Amino acid sequence: MKTMKRSTLVIALLALVVVIAAIFFVTRGKPSDKAAESAAAKAKDGASAPRPALTVTVARPEATELMLTLAANGNVAAWQEAVVGSESNGLKLAEVRVNVGDVVKKGQVLAVFSPETVQADIAQSRASLAEARATAADAAGNAARARTLQATGALSQQQINQYQTTEQTAKARVEAAEAVLAAQQVRGRNTQVLAPDDGVISARTATVGSVVSAGTELFRLIRQGRLEWRAEVTSAELSRIAVGTPVFVVGASGAQVRGKVRSIAPTVDPQTRAALVYVDLPNVQQNTGIKAGMFARGDFELGRSSAPTVPQSAIVPRDGFNNVFLLKPDNKVAQLKVQVGRRLNDRIEITSALPDGARVVVQGAGFLNDGDLVRVVDTPPAPVSAAQPARTAASAAAAK
Repeated sequence: MKTMKRSTLVIALLALVVVIAAIFFVTRGKPSDKAAESAAAKAKDGASAPRPALTVTVARPEATELMLTLAANGNVAAWQEAVVGSESNGLKLAEVRVNVGDVVKKGQVLAVFSPETVQADIAQSRASLAEARATAADAAGNAARARTLQATGALSQQQINQYQTTEQTAKARVEAAEAVLAAQQVRGRNTQVLAPDDGVISARTATVGSVVSAGTELFRLIRQGRLEWRAEVTSAELSRIAVGTPVFVVGASGAQVRGKVRSIAPTVDPQTRAALVYVDLPNVQQNTGIKAGMFARGDFELGRSSAPTVPQSAIVPRDGFNNVFLLKPDNKVAQLKVQVGRRLNDRIEITSALPDGARVVVQGAGFLNDGDLVRVVDTPPAPVSAAQPARTAASAAAAK
Protein backbone atom coordinates (compact mmCIF):
# COMPACT_ATOMS: atom_id res chain seq x y z
CA MET A 1 0.00 0.00 0.00
CA LYS A 2 2.75 2.40 0.84
CA THR A 3 4.45 1.65 -2.46
CA MET A 4 1.24 2.47 -4.43
CA LYS A 5 0.80 5.76 -2.56
CA ARG A 6 4.35 6.77 -3.41
CA SER A 7 3.84 6.02 -7.11
CA THR A 8 0.65 8.05 -7.19
CA LEU A 9 2.38 10.97 -5.50
CA VAL A 10 5.25 10.91 -7.99
CA ILE A 11 2.89 10.85 -10.95
CA ALA A 12 0.93 13.80 -9.54
CA LEU A 13 4.09 15.80 -9.01
CA LEU A 14 5.27 15.11 -12.57
CA ALA A 15 1.91 16.17 -13.98
CA LEU A 16 2.07 19.38 -11.98
CA VAL A 17 5.54 20.14 -13.32
CA VAL A 18 4.38 19.57 -16.91
CA VAL A 19 1.40 21.90 -16.46
CA ILE A 20 3.57 24.64 -14.93
CA ALA A 21 6.09 24.35 -17.77
CA ALA A 22 3.36 24.56 -20.39
CA ILE A 23 1.90 27.67 -18.78
CA PHE A 24 5.36 29.26 -18.69
CA PHE A 25 6.09 28.70 -22.37
CA VAL A 26 2.65 29.87 -23.48
CA THR A 27 2.85 33.10 -21.51
CA ARG A 28 6.41 33.76 -22.77
CA GLY A 29 5.43 33.41 -26.49
CA LYS A 30 2.52 35.86 -26.38
CA PRO A 31 4.64 39.06 -26.30
CA SER A 32 6.52 37.93 -29.42
CA ASP A 33 3.27 37.37 -31.26
CA LYS A 34 2.08 40.79 -30.21
CA ALA A 35 5.32 42.38 -31.45
CA ALA A 36 4.99 40.61 -34.79
CA GLU A 37 1.41 41.74 -35.12
CA SER A 38 2.47 45.29 -34.28
CA ALA A 39 5.25 45.23 -36.89
CA ALA A 40 2.88 43.88 -39.56
CA ALA A 41 0.38 46.61 -38.77
CA LYS A 42 3.06 49.27 -39.07
CA ALA A 43 4.22 47.85 -42.40
CA LYS A 44 0.64 47.87 -43.66
CA ASP A 45 0.18 51.46 -42.59
CA GLY A 46 3.45 52.43 -44.30
CA ALA A 47 2.41 50.78 -47.54
CA SER A 48 -0.91 52.57 -47.60
CA ALA A 49 0.60 55.96 -46.77
CA PRO A 50 1.13 58.31 -49.80
CA ARG A 51 4.64 58.99 -51.11
CA PRO A 52 6.18 62.33 -50.15
CA ALA A 53 5.05 65.09 -52.54
CA LEU A 54 7.59 66.08 -55.25
CA THR A 55 7.97 69.75 -56.15
CA VAL A 56 7.21 70.42 -59.83
CA THR A 57 6.31 73.27 -62.16
CA VAL A 58 3.46 73.07 -64.65
CA ALA A 59 2.44 74.93 -67.79
CA ARG A 60 -0.38 74.89 -70.28
CA PRO A 61 0.29 74.01 -73.95
CA GLU A 62 0.83 77.13 -76.04
CA ALA A 63 -0.11 77.75 -79.68
CA THR A 64 3.13 78.39 -81.57
CA GLU A 65 3.62 79.29 -85.23
CA LEU A 66 5.73 76.56 -86.81
CA MET A 67 7.14 76.03 -90.27
CA LEU A 68 5.55 73.32 -92.42
CA THR A 69 8.42 71.38 -93.93
CA LEU A 70 9.04 68.36 -96.13
CA ALA A 71 12.30 66.51 -95.49
CA ALA A 72 14.31 64.94 -98.31
CA ASN A 73 17.77 63.59 -99.05
CA GLY A 74 19.98 63.96 -102.10
CA ASN A 75 23.40 64.76 -103.52
CA VAL A 76 25.07 68.08 -104.23
CA ALA A 77 26.31 68.45 -107.81
CA ALA A 78 27.67 71.10 -110.13
CA TRP A 79 25.00 73.12 -111.91
CA GLN A 80 26.98 72.70 -115.15
CA GLU A 81 30.47 71.26 -115.45
CA ALA A 82 32.32 72.31 -118.60
CA VAL A 83 35.06 70.11 -120.05
CA VAL A 84 37.98 72.25 -121.28
CA GLY A 85 40.11 70.41 -123.84
CA SER A 86 42.70 70.90 -126.55
CA GLU A 87 41.64 72.04 -130.02
CA SER A 88 45.07 71.47 -131.52
CA ASN A 89 46.70 68.16 -132.33
CA GLY A 90 50.20 67.06 -131.50
CA LEU A 91 51.26 70.09 -129.44
CA LYS A 92 53.34 69.95 -126.28
CA LEU A 93 52.11 71.60 -123.08
CA ALA A 94 54.63 74.21 -122.07
CA GLU A 95 52.84 75.81 -119.11
CA VAL A 96 49.88 75.08 -116.80
CA ARG A 97 48.71 78.14 -114.88
CA VAL A 98 45.82 76.90 -112.71
CA ASN A 99 45.14 74.12 -110.24
CA VAL A 100 42.07 72.42 -108.80
CA GLY A 101 40.03 74.83 -106.68
CA ASP A 102 41.22 77.99 -108.43
CA VAL A 103 38.56 80.57 -109.23
CA VAL A 104 38.92 81.76 -112.83
CA LYS A 105 37.34 84.38 -115.07
CA LYS A 106 36.03 83.97 -118.59
CA GLY A 107 38.89 84.26 -121.11
CA GLN A 108 41.60 83.67 -118.51
CA VAL A 109 44.61 81.67 -119.76
CA LEU A 110 44.60 78.21 -118.17
CA ALA A 111 47.49 76.58 -120.07
CA VAL A 112 49.94 77.35 -122.90
CA PHE A 113 51.24 75.02 -125.63
CA SER A 114 54.70 75.29 -127.13
CA PRO A 115 54.32 77.53 -130.24
CA GLU A 116 57.43 76.45 -132.21
CA THR A 117 55.72 73.66 -134.15
CA VAL A 118 52.76 75.85 -135.04
CA GLN A 119 54.98 78.73 -136.10
CA ALA A 120 56.90 76.42 -138.41
CA ASP A 121 53.69 75.09 -139.91
CA ILE A 122 52.44 78.65 -140.45
CA ALA A 123 55.66 79.58 -142.26
CA GLN A 124 55.36 76.50 -144.47
CA SER A 125 51.75 77.34 -145.27
CA ARG A 126 52.67 80.88 -146.23
CA ALA A 127 55.35 79.59 -148.59
CA SER A 128 52.92 77.15 -150.15
CA LEU A 129 50.43 79.97 -150.62
CA ALA A 130 53.04 82.15 -152.33
CA GLU A 131 53.95 79.29 -154.66
CA ALA A 132 50.30 78.67 -155.47
CA ARG A 133 49.72 82.33 -156.23
CA ALA A 134 52.73 82.42 -158.59
CA THR A 135 51.52 79.32 -160.39
CA ALA A 136 48.05 80.83 -160.63
CA ALA A 137 49.42 84.06 -162.09
CA ASP A 138 51.36 82.13 -164.75
CA ALA A 139 48.32 80.03 -165.61
CA ALA A 140 46.15 83.14 -165.84
CA GLY A 141 48.61 84.74 -168.30
CA ASN A 142 48.73 81.64 -170.50
CA ALA A 143 44.95 81.43 -170.53
CA ALA A 144 44.65 85.11 -171.49
CA ARG A 145 47.05 84.69 -174.45
CA ALA A 146 45.20 81.61 -175.58
CA ARG A 147 41.93 83.49 -175.64
CA THR A 148 43.61 86.25 -177.71
CA LEU A 149 44.79 83.73 -180.31
CA GLN A 150 41.46 81.95 -180.44
CA ALA A 151 40.18 84.16 -183.29
CA THR A 152 43.28 83.64 -185.43
CA GLY A 153 42.99 79.86 -185.34
CA ALA A 154 46.61 79.46 -184.23
CA LEU A 155 45.48 77.24 -181.37
CA SER A 156 42.98 74.47 -181.42
CA GLN A 157 39.94 74.59 -179.21
CA GLN A 158 41.35 71.70 -177.19
CA GLN A 159 44.53 73.65 -176.41
CA ILE A 160 42.53 76.71 -175.41
CA ASN A 161 40.37 74.62 -173.06
CA GLN A 162 43.51 73.12 -171.51
CA TYR A 163 44.91 76.59 -170.70
CA GLN A 164 41.61 77.63 -169.14
CA THR A 165 41.47 74.45 -167.03
CA THR A 166 45.01 75.03 -165.83
CA GLU A 167 44.05 78.57 -164.82
CA GLN A 168 41.04 77.37 -162.80
CA THR A 169 43.10 74.64 -161.14
CA ALA A 170 45.74 77.16 -160.11
CA LYS A 171 43.10 79.41 -158.59
CA ALA A 172 41.69 76.48 -156.61
CA ARG A 173 45.16 75.65 -155.32
CA VAL A 174 45.53 79.24 -154.12
CA GLU A 175 42.27 78.99 -152.23
CA ALA A 176 43.36 75.69 -150.70
CA ALA A 177 46.69 77.17 -149.62
CA GLU A 178 44.88 80.11 -148.08
CA ALA A 179 42.63 77.72 -146.13
CA VAL A 180 45.63 75.76 -144.87
CA LEU A 181 47.30 78.99 -143.74
CA ALA A 182 44.10 80.07 -141.96
CA ALA A 183 43.92 76.71 -140.19
CA GLN A 184 47.52 77.01 -139.05
CA GLN A 185 46.85 80.51 -137.79
CA VAL A 186 43.90 79.16 -135.79
CA ARG A 187 46.26 76.55 -134.32
CA GLY A 188 48.58 79.38 -133.44
CA ARG A 189 45.83 81.14 -131.55
CA ASN A 190 44.88 77.89 -129.83
CA THR A 191 48.26 77.54 -128.21
CA GLN A 192 46.56 79.26 -125.28
CA VAL A 193 43.79 77.36 -123.47
CA LEU A 194 41.19 79.87 -122.26
CA ALA A 195 38.42 79.53 -119.66
CA PRO A 196 35.03 79.40 -121.43
CA ASP A 197 33.21 80.99 -118.48
CA ASP A 198 33.64 82.22 -114.92
CA GLY A 199 33.87 79.37 -112.45
CA VAL A 200 35.96 77.05 -110.32
CA ILE A 201 38.43 74.45 -111.58
CA SER A 202 37.10 71.09 -110.37
CA ALA A 203 39.56 68.75 -112.11
CA ARG A 204 42.90 68.98 -113.89
CA THR A 205 44.57 66.38 -116.11
CA ALA A 206 46.96 68.76 -117.89
CA THR A 207 50.65 68.04 -117.26
CA VAL A 208 53.58 70.13 -118.44
CA GLY A 209 55.55 68.35 -121.19
CA SER A 210 52.79 66.06 -122.39
CA VAL A 211 51.86 65.98 -126.07
CA VAL A 212 48.10 65.95 -126.46
CA SER A 213 45.77 65.28 -129.33
CA ALA A 214 42.74 67.30 -130.34
CA GLY A 215 39.80 66.83 -127.97
CA THR A 216 41.89 65.66 -125.01
CA GLU A 217 40.40 66.80 -121.69
CA LEU A 218 42.67 69.16 -119.78
CA PHE A 219 40.40 70.72 -117.14
CA ARG A 220 36.87 70.59 -115.72
CA LEU A 221 35.20 73.84 -114.77
CA ILE A 222 32.14 74.35 -112.55
CA ARG A 223 30.45 77.13 -114.45
CA GLN A 224 29.96 80.29 -112.39
CA GLY A 225 30.81 78.26 -109.28
CA ARG A 226 27.14 77.29 -109.02
CA LEU A 227 26.06 74.14 -107.22
CA GLU A 228 22.68 72.46 -107.02
CA TRP A 229 21.09 69.99 -104.63
CA ARG A 230 19.35 67.10 -106.37
CA ALA A 231 16.73 66.03 -103.85
CA GLU A 232 14.85 62.75 -104.17
CA VAL A 233 11.15 63.29 -103.43
CA THR A 234 8.51 60.59 -103.51
CA SER A 235 5.75 60.87 -106.06
CA ALA A 236 3.17 61.16 -103.27
CA GLU A 237 4.82 64.34 -101.92
CA LEU A 238 5.86 65.85 -105.25
CA SER A 239 2.68 67.89 -105.67
CA ARG A 240 3.48 69.88 -102.51
CA ILE A 241 6.58 71.39 -104.11
CA ALA A 242 6.67 74.13 -106.74
CA VAL A 243 9.34 76.08 -108.58
CA GLY A 244 10.60 78.81 -106.27
CA THR A 245 9.92 76.91 -103.03
CA PRO A 246 12.58 77.91 -100.45
CA VAL A 247 14.78 75.12 -99.15
CA PHE A 248 17.13 74.81 -96.19
CA VAL A 249 19.99 72.38 -96.92
CA VAL A 250 22.42 70.85 -94.41
CA GLY A 251 25.54 69.12 -95.72
CA ALA A 252 27.17 66.02 -94.28
CA SER A 253 29.73 68.28 -92.59
CA GLY A 254 26.98 70.29 -90.88
CA ALA A 255 27.35 73.26 -93.22
CA GLN A 256 24.06 75.04 -93.88
CA VAL A 257 22.87 76.94 -96.93
CA ARG A 258 19.57 78.24 -98.27
CA GLY A 259 18.35 77.75 -101.83
CA LYS A 260 15.29 77.68 -104.08
CA VAL A 261 13.72 75.06 -106.30
CA ARG A 262 14.82 75.70 -109.89
CA SER A 263 13.07 72.83 -111.63
CA ILE A 264 11.34 69.50 -111.06
CA ALA A 265 12.12 66.44 -113.15
CA PRO A 266 9.27 65.60 -115.55
CA THR A 267 9.56 61.86 -114.88
CA VAL A 268 9.57 59.58 -111.83
CA ASP A 269 12.03 56.72 -111.43
CA PRO A 270 9.98 53.52 -111.90
CA GLN A 271 12.20 51.65 -109.43
CA THR A 272 12.25 54.09 -106.51
CA ARG A 273 9.01 55.97 -107.34
CA ALA A 274 10.89 59.18 -106.63
CA ALA A 275 11.63 62.24 -108.75
CA LEU A 276 14.58 64.59 -108.69
CA VAL A 277 13.98 68.17 -107.57
CA TYR A 278 16.76 70.56 -108.58
CA VAL A 279 17.53 73.22 -105.97
CA ASP A 280 19.85 76.12 -106.81
CA LEU A 281 22.47 76.85 -104.16
CA PRO A 282 23.64 80.33 -105.16
CA ASN A 283 26.71 82.09 -103.83
CA VAL A 284 28.22 78.92 -102.38
CA GLN A 285 31.76 79.92 -101.49
CA GLN A 286 34.68 77.55 -101.09
CA ASN A 287 34.66 77.83 -97.29
CA THR A 288 31.00 76.92 -96.72
CA GLY A 289 31.62 73.18 -96.51
CA ILE A 290 29.13 72.42 -99.29
CA LYS A 291 30.95 70.54 -102.06
CA ALA A 292 29.91 68.87 -105.29
CA GLY A 293 29.39 65.14 -104.78
CA MET A 294 28.47 65.55 -101.11
CA PHE A 295 25.38 63.95 -99.58
CA ALA A 296 23.00 66.43 -97.98
CA ARG A 297 19.60 66.52 -96.35
CA GLY A 298 17.19 69.38 -96.56
CA ASP A 299 13.76 70.74 -95.71
CA PHE A 300 11.38 72.27 -98.24
CA GLU A 301 9.63 75.16 -96.50
CA LEU A 302 5.95 74.87 -97.44
CA GLY A 303 4.49 77.62 -95.23
CA ARG A 304 3.55 78.15 -91.59
CA SER A 305 0.83 76.85 -89.27
CA SER A 306 -0.13 77.24 -85.61
CA ALA A 307 0.16 74.15 -83.40
CA PRO A 308 0.11 73.32 -79.64
CA THR A 309 3.60 73.04 -78.16
CA VAL A 310 5.10 72.26 -74.76
CA PRO A 311 8.62 72.74 -73.40
CA GLN A 312 11.06 70.01 -74.37
CA SER A 313 11.55 69.09 -70.70
CA ALA A 314 7.88 68.08 -70.43
CA ILE A 315 8.41 65.09 -72.74
CA VAL A 316 9.45 61.92 -70.88
CA PRO A 317 10.56 59.01 -73.10
CA ARG A 318 9.69 55.66 -71.51
CA ASP A 319 9.38 52.15 -72.93
CA GLY A 320 9.73 53.45 -76.47
CA PHE A 321 6.96 56.04 -76.14
CA ASN A 322 6.82 59.77 -75.47
CA ASN A 323 4.84 60.70 -72.37
CA VAL A 324 3.68 63.77 -70.49
CA PHE A 325 2.33 64.06 -66.95
CA LEU A 326 -0.95 65.94 -66.54
CA LEU A 327 -1.80 67.62 -63.23
CA LYS A 328 -5.17 66.53 -61.79
CA PRO A 329 -7.32 68.60 -59.38
CA ASP A 330 -6.17 66.52 -56.39
CA ASN A 331 -2.55 67.44 -57.13
CA LYS A 332 -1.81 63.98 -58.42
CA VAL A 333 -0.41 63.36 -61.89
CA ALA A 334 -1.63 61.15 -64.71
CA GLN A 335 0.78 59.74 -67.28
CA LEU A 336 -0.33 60.21 -70.91
CA LYS A 337 1.29 58.91 -74.10
CA VAL A 338 1.61 61.58 -76.78
CA GLN A 339 2.77 61.96 -80.37
CA VAL A 340 5.33 64.68 -81.07
CA GLY A 341 6.10 66.58 -84.26
CA ARG A 342 8.06 69.68 -85.20
CA ARG A 343 10.56 71.41 -82.94
CA LEU A 344 11.25 75.10 -82.46
CA ASN A 345 14.12 76.02 -80.16
CA ASP A 346 13.20 74.45 -76.77
CA ARG A 347 9.57 73.73 -77.65
CA ILE A 348 8.07 70.68 -79.31
CA GLU A 349 4.76 70.16 -81.09
CA ILE A 350 2.15 67.77 -79.67
CA THR A 351 0.27 66.17 -82.56
CA SER A 352 -2.01 63.95 -80.47
CA ALA A 353 -5.04 65.25 -78.59
CA LEU A 354 -4.70 66.75 -75.10
CA PRO A 355 -7.58 67.30 -72.65
CA ASP A 356 -9.09 70.78 -72.58
CA GLY A 357 -7.37 73.01 -70.06
CA ALA A 358 -4.60 70.46 -69.49
CA ARG A 359 -1.68 71.49 -67.33
CA VAL A 360 1.55 69.65 -68.11
CA VAL A 361 4.41 69.06 -65.68
CA VAL A 362 7.47 70.87 -67.04
CA GLN A 363 10.20 70.57 -64.41
CA GLY A 364 10.56 67.34 -62.50
CA ALA A 365 8.57 65.21 -64.93
CA GLY A 366 11.38 62.69 -65.30
CA PHE A 367 11.08 61.66 -61.62
CA LEU A 368 7.32 61.00 -61.63
CA ASN A 369 5.15 57.94 -61.95
CA ASP A 370 1.46 57.70 -62.70
CA GLY A 371 -0.60 58.72 -59.66
CA ASP A 372 2.20 60.47 -57.75
CA LEU A 373 1.29 63.33 -55.44
CA VAL A 374 3.07 66.58 -56.32
CA ARG A 375 3.49 70.05 -54.94
CA VAL A 376 3.19 72.77 -57.58
CA VAL A 377 5.32 75.91 -57.47
CA ASP A 378 5.14 78.91 -59.76
CA THR A 379 7.24 78.82 -62.90
CA PRO A 380 9.94 81.54 -62.74
CA PRO A 381 9.36 84.25 -65.35
CA ALA A 382 11.61 84.15 -68.40
CA PRO A 383 14.22 86.94 -68.71
CA VAL A 384 13.14 89.83 -70.89
CA SER A 385 16.25 89.47 -73.06
CA ALA A 386 15.32 85.89 -73.89
CA ALA A 387 11.99 86.85 -75.44
CA GLN A 388 12.26 86.43 -79.20
CA PRO A 389 9.78 85.99 -82.03
CA ALA A 390 9.06 82.40 -82.92
CA ARG A 391 11.39 81.12 -85.61
CA THR A 392 12.09 77.76 -87.13
CA ALA A 393 15.39 76.04 -86.60
CA ALA A 394 16.13 76.60 -90.27
CA SER A 395 15.57 80.35 -90.12
CA ALA A 396 17.55 80.61 -86.91
CA ALA A 397 20.50 78.88 -88.49
CA ALA A 398 20.22 81.00 -91.62
CA ALA A 399 20.17 84.17 -89.54
CA LYS A 400 23.56 83.20 -88.14
